Amino acid sequence: MGLKKFAAAAVLTALSSTAIADSHSVKVGMITTLSGGGAGLGIDVRDGFMLAIAQSGRDDITVVIEDDQRKPDVAVQLSDKMIQSEQVDILTGIIWSNLAMAVVPGAVAQGKFYISPNAGPSALAGRGCHPNYFNVAWQNDNLHEAAGAYANSTGYTNSFILAPNYPAGQDALTGYKRLYEGELAGELFTDLGQTDYASEIAQIRASEADSVFFFLPGGMGISFLKQYADSGVDIPVVGPAFSFDQGILQAVGDAALGVANTSQWSKDIDNPANTAFVESFRAEYDRLPSLYASQGFDAANLILSAMEVADVHDQDAFRAALQAADFDSTRGDFTFGPNNHPIQDFYVREVVQEGDLFTNKIIGTALQDHGDVYAAECTF
Repeated sequence: MGLKKFAAAAVLTALSSTAIADSHSVKVGMITTLSGGGAGLGIDVRDGFMLAIAQSGRDDITVVIEDDQRKPDVAVQLSDKMIQSEQVDILTGIIWSNLAMAVVPGAVAQGKFYISPNAGPSALAGRGCHPNYFNVAWQNDNLHEAAGAYANSTGYTNSFILAPNYPAGQDALTGYKRLYEGELAGELFTDLGQTDYASEIAQIRASEADSVFFFLPGGMGISFLKQYADSGVDIPVVGPAFSFDQGILQAVGDAALGVANTSQWSKDIDNPANTAFVESFRAEYDRLPSLYASQGFDAANLILSAMEVADVHDQDAFRAALQAADFDSTRGDFTFGPNNHPIQDFYVREVVQEGDLFTNKIIGTALQDHGDVYAAECTF
């Protein structure tokens, strides 16, 4: 069965009132963004996740997929429906940190596992941590901490920084400032979903900045980069991979060439699992995978690895199996810290052009075996 037919069958099976669950089967509820400005991120997480499920060949895992429309109230309604009516064992899929904050605490309080393939707000990594909450991607600050470390190594001493005013944006600027050793030429919070950055670019132009750090994921990053390139401002920019991801680069084009960005994943990480993932994803979907797709793929493989050794209904055993992270990650070395967030390497990538395709290549390592500062506040 082809992957697209497999995914459709998985959803139909999940919605069928006559489906009979085996005692060892697992039912996953995926709430992600499949429409609107952030749809590309959710689609990539979904596609990476479903690719891993299809490759596993297992028939004892069912996935219910719903669109949260990037609205916290919709996400909460879907979570309640999945827990109470669909009786899922595991929830996953949320892209945006404000939605994660609305859904995750209630889900784990009801005895469900939540496996985050993206959003990693600091509030859930520290004092708000929970033994049933795992983040397979990163803690929100991490890629921005790596950008701060890279800025130091490059000799930048006066950065202008900006991000959207929501939990991930707040964590982004906190993360950058944590490791960045220079001064700030300016600091701005923009509106979530903003598309016009004329005012912000004017402030950057008027500043004495020697660099610009920005976190603007999805369509926000596309708008900013295009407007920044058109403005003629030639101050170098640094950012996390979210603003230079595979889907974004094709829309931005030449404006992104040569820009350095930080990521825990890249298509050219040299290990067998990643090579096979990139090839199989491209063959199935006719596009290169993004870091979001790699995170969805790893999230599914984490769940599958736990299913090999434990029954999801034996929560202690299944939790221990998740914590062991006994799967071949696309990132290579991967372990969970004491707060169920990854300890991993973070790379510096450069935007390049390969034929007609804009993509990234690794040019260095910003941080090695890096966790997050909030783990010290987590007590299970």
